[in-house]
Amino acid sequence: MPVVSVDIKSRQPYADGVPFGATGDCERIDGALTFAVDPGNASNAAIVDLEYAPVDGDGCVRFEADFTLVAPRDSSKGNGRVIVEAVNRGRRRTVAFFNRGPTPPIDSDAIPEGDGFLLRHGYSVLSIGWQWDVYRSDALLGLEAPGISIDGLPVTGQACVEMRPNVKESTRLLANREHQPYPVANPDDPDAMLMVRDWEDGPDTVVPRSQWHFPDAEHITLESGFQPGKIYYAIYTAADPVVVGCGMLAIREAATWLRGPSDGNAVHNGYERVYGHGVSQCGRLLRHMLYLGLNVDQDGRPVFDGLLPHVAGGRMGEFNHRFAQPSCQSNPGFGHQFPFADNTLADPLTERQDGLLQRLRELDAVPRIIYTDSAAEYWRGDAALAHIDGTGTLDLDPAPETRRYLFAGTQHLPGAPALMVGQGPDGSTGMHPYNAVDYIPLLRAALFNLNRWVTEGIEPPPNMHPRLHDGTATTGAEYLAGSVPVPDRSLPDANRLWRIREIDVGPEAKRGIAAYPVTEGREYPQFVPAADADGNDLAGIRLPDLTVPVGTHTGWNLRHPNTGAPEQLMSMQGSTHWFPATEAQRSAAADPRQSLEKRYASREDYASQVRDAAARLADDRYILAEDIELVVNSCLERYDCAMGASG
Repeated sequence: MPVVSVDIKSRQPYADGVPFGATGDCERIDGALTFAVDPGNASNAAIVDLEYAPVDGDGCVRFEADFTLVAPRDSSKGNGRVIVEAVNRGRRRTVAFFNRGPTPPIDSDAIPEGDGFLLRHGYSVLSIGWQWDVYRSDALLGLEAPGISIDGLPVTGQACVEMRPNVKESTRLLANREHQPYPVANPDDPDAMLMVRDWEDGPDTVVPRSQWHFPDAEHITLESGFQPGKIYYAIYTAADPVVVGCGMLAIREAATWLRGPSDGNAVHNGYERVYGHGVSQCGRLLRHMLYLGLNVDQDGRPVFDGLLPHVAGGRMGEFNHRFAQPSCQSNPGFGHQFPFADNTLADPLTERQDGLLQRLRELDAVPRIIYTDSAAEYWRGDAALAHIDGTGTLDLDPAPETRRYLFAGTQHLPGAPALMVGQGPDGSTGMHPYNAVDYIPLLRAALFNLNRWVTEGIEPPPNMHPRLHDGTATTGAEYLAGSVPVPDRSLPDANRLWRIREIDVGPEAKRGIAAYPVTEGREYPQFVPAADADGNDLAGIRLPDLTVPVGTHTGWNLRHPNTGAPEQLMSMQGSTHWFPATEAQRSAAADPRQSLEKRYASREDYASQVRDAAARLADDRYILAEDIELVVNSCLERYDCAMGASG
């Protein structure tokens, strides 16, 4: 067993010991797992630089990861299922996410119980640290990854750090977000480079070396200041690389450990079914693990029964190359490369043949997978590549082991009227009110459908996403050209939309060593959901917010001028624009959308129509019957907000 020790640091009642229905009370266990993996084992062969890490007396590479387990105190009252959460930048989120609990502050180790959904249904959740550059603390779960040396000598190489300032500042940390940077090997290196571009897919301009410098090994200073809204790339020779891919091994081996018998620490092992869940960055991590074949343990046995990669789109990430920075989400590189889709197919640009599930199919170890995306991942340029051919002319055949759902008219993270203003997850501010639609009921149903698929063989409901053949997928430019003219709404510049391009990462890419700046070539096609007459997405699972609407809900928004580049799309946020309340208001605003008073006779009439629409979704198994009233009440909250805003 690769888990060689379990250090339990605290064990306490969860949520002050409140019982969760038949599950009873739960407990929270915090600690750290120490792993020892064989660098020569075939299951570890895909991990870059593992062979250069130090080994113990048994020839194994050791590393440590933080964990938190929330589980029924009496394991016999649980359902025998555990969700392994790949934590998002160190933050425990799965329990609060499914339970619709509040998001705790970044410096808090709280795990809000919300409405208790997961725990009432008997699920346990293991949150595992996997990211080497997270500063480990009570609030943030991280990984102590092994360093590397080659022939006994330290290793240096190129690193590329993307920086997206939202305020003007002269000095920046050489890391994506507030993480641990790779130190600069030589601050006076004349070959170091700083580039800047004005928009996501724009041309790069090299900033003269005389205008910037490294004040120390972890920072960069630009004398004229980094400008908000622009995108900067610092390329330099870095030192002290670690085996970044050990983060993926930590997730895999933690899942393997949960299946095994108790190890003497009275931790809840012996689970019948193990599911993996990751949001955003961590959904891309799960996709990357699939691609590398990392669903078999060191004995060749399958690990995860099912996976729920959420809002991952069609990309992978910086999770397994030398000098990788796992939090980086948009820097062109390893994470933006073909393959994007599950099935093996030919890439029309590179002429490579590959598929996300190719290796696991060869190993007969493909788990059941339900992919879920918001509309924001389509506007990011990559989500459609998971189900539309690289020529942009063909809908791909779905993989039998997977389902794929677009949560229509939603943004990257669930919305609510109370969350329509403020900073987005990346620190930028939106020009328009943020998307108010809460998609969590759809995610809950996806989990239940995944569990039935694994345990009973009951297939989930059909795929729901944009398609070329029925016209529900369209290009971003076509969408914008035909967009309903919503008052006070600015549209993105069609020439500055996000795109995915053919990328050459350098001659040593197969060894996980990049050459920067990467060479970007031809574009892959970019498709987004087509819109109806109200401006709402036609494709995907349409909540009553779209079928019985009170506003226009999109997966895109623009940056506010206060944070620079107002013509640019935000990376995660969508928008909501309420319908006018009355026909008089509609006429005064020259709003082409029908008013609320014209659509609904009363609040009670609206609630009745929403309840009927929610019941149909429950019949089709896209939401749970127990969540019908939740959906109704949530929609009524938005109805009241729309009436108040318009009135």
